[in-house]
Amino acid sequence: MPIKKWAAQYGIAFPIIFVLLAGVQYLKGQTLGYSVEFGVIWTVISLSIFAARRAYNFRKNIACQVCNDIPNQNENQP
Repeated sequence: MPIKKWAAQYGIAFPIIFVLLAGVQYLKGQTLGYSVEFGVIWTVISLSIFAARRAYNFRKNIACQVCNDIPNQNENQP
């Protein structure tokens, strides 16, 4: 598995998703503490689900156009 690649991608995705989720809650009028807690919890949940599915697809050799982890098997065909 390309763990280093995935770790870098999730390292970039975590703060972006966190700011988005926490910012929306804060703009809706929630307290800053609640917004941060909400952002952290839901960011971890959503990234965990995506990472688990991505690992499953990688192990089962299921191609994903968005992830681009498995080379396209049709490239070698004329």
